Amino acid sequence: MSEHKGHIQRNLKTRHVSMIALGGSIGTGLFVASGATVAQAGPLGAIVAYLAIGVMVYFLMTSLGEMATYSPTSGSFSDYAGKYVDPALGFAMGWNYWFNWAITLAVDIVAVGLVAEFWFPNTPGWIFSAIALLLIFLINIFSVGTFGEAEFWLSMIKVVTIIAFLIVGLATIFGVIHSDINVMKNLSVGNHGFVGGPQAILSVFVVAGFSFQGTELIGITAGEAEDPDKSVPKAINQVFWRILLFYILAIFVISALVYYKDPRLLSSSTQNIAVSPFTIVFKNAGIAFAASLMNAVILTSIVSSANSGSYASTRMLYAMARKGDAPKIFAKLSTRGVPVAALVLTTAIGLLAFIANTKGGSVAYTWLVNASGLTGFIAWVGIAISHYRFRRAYVAQGKSLSDLKYKAKWFPFGPLFALVISIGVIIGQDPDSFAHLNWEKIFVTYLSVPLFVILYFWYKVSHKTKLIALKDVDLKQYK
Repeated sequence: MSEHKGHIQRNLKTRHVSMIALGGSIGTGLFVASGATVAQAGPLGAIVAYLAIGVMVYFLMTSLGEMATYSPTSGSFSDYAGKYVDPALGFAMGWNYWFNWAITLAVDIVAVGLVAEFWFPNTPGWIFSAIALLLIFLINIFSVGTFGEAEFWLSMIKVVTIIAFLIVGLATIFGVIHSDINVMKNLSVGNHGFVGGPQAILSVFVVAGFSFQGTELIGITAGEAEDPDKSVPKAINQVFWRILLFYILAIFVISALVYYKDPRLLSSSTQNIAVSPFTIVFKNAGIAFAASLMNAVILTSIVSSANSGSYASTRMLYAMARKGDAPKIFAKLSTRGVPVAALVLTTAIGLLAFIANTKGGSVAYTWLVNASGLTGFIAWVGIAISHYRFRRAYVAQGKSLSDLKYKAKWFPFGPLFALVISIGVIIGQDPDSFAHLNWEKIFVTYLSVPLFVILYFWYKVSHKTKLIALKDVDLKQYK
C-alpha cells in the first residue's frame, strides 16, 4: 500500500460517532462487574455511585465537546492540553493514552481466548486470540469508514442485548413474567437499600469510573467526522442519556431480581459467564440458553473494545507524530487515509503483550496491565484542566462565547467538579494499601501515575516548557 503525507478522511457519520462512544463505554464493566457493585454497596448505594460518576462523565464530555467542535483533531485532548495548558502536558497525555489503549488491546485479545473456551474447552485459547487480532488489524487498515461501520454493528449487538435484558427484567419485576422473587425485599436490604456505608459507595465509584471509560473516544473521532459541528454535540447528548438510562436501569433490575448476598454476584468474571448478573436474570425468567447468549455478547463486547483500542491508540500516535512528539514515520498515511505505521506498532504491542502472557511471562504481562490501569482517569483529569484553561483563554483574548458552535453548560463548575471526582477516583483505587503502608501494593496499583509524571517532567526539562499565559494560548482552529 503506497503511503503519503496526506490528510485523514472525514468519513465517520453521526451514527458512527454516537455508537463508537456508546460502545466504548458499554462492555464487561456493565455485563459482568455491575453485579459486584450491588453486592458491595447495596441496590441504592450502587445506583448513587453510578449516578454521580455518570454526571461527572457528562461534564467531561461537554467539556471535550466544546473543544472538539471548536477544533476537531485526531489528537483530541492531547493536542488541547499542549495548546491550552503546557506542551509537556500534551506530550505526557498523548503517550499515556496511546499506551493505555495499546495495552487494553493486548488485554482484550487475551480475554477473547478465555471467553472462547466456554464453547471450545479443548482448543488452545491463543488460536482465537490470534484470529481476533488479525480481524481487528484488517478492519482498521482498510479505512476509517470500515472501522466505523464495524464498530456500529458490534455496539448495536450490545445495545439490543441491554434492551432485551431491561424488557425481560422489568416484565419480571411487574409480574408479567411469573417469578417468586421478593422484589421489595431485595431493594430494601441493609439500611433502606444501602450496604456498607459511604466507604462501600466510594469503592463502587472506582468500578463505575472504569465502566464509563471509553466515552472520551468522541474527541478522537471528531478528527475524522464528516460534520463534527453537528455530530459531536449530538453524540454527547445522546450518549449521556443512553448510558445513564442503560446503567441505572440495568443496576435497578439486577438489584430487584438478584439478592445482594447471592454469591454469584461477587464471582462474576469473563472466565465465568454463567454467573454474569445478566445471565442470572435471563435464567430466572426461563431463558435456558442465557449463558451462551451472554457469552456471545461478552465476546462481542471484548472485540468491540479491542477494535476501539486499536483505532484510538493509532490515531493518538499519528497526531503526536504530526506535531513532532513521536517519530515522523507514524504521521504517514495510506491512500485510504490510515496511519499504517502507527497501526502496525500498536498491533505489535498488543501481540508482544499477548505472547508474553501465553509464554509464561505473566509477570511482565501483569506489570503492563497495572501500568495502564489509571491512564484513562489521568486522561479525564487532562480534559478537565484543558477545558478550564481553554474557556478562560477564550474570554481573556476578547472572543465572544456566543461564537462557540457548542458551549459546555455550568462553567466553571463542570470541569472543576469532573477534576475533583477524577482525582478522587485515582486516589481511591486502593486506600487500604495506604492505611497499612503496603508499598508493594501501592506501587503496583498506582504505577501509571509516576510513569505519567516522568513523561511530563522529562519533556518539561528537556524542552524548557512553561505554563502558557492565557493571552498567549493558541486558539487557532484545526480544519
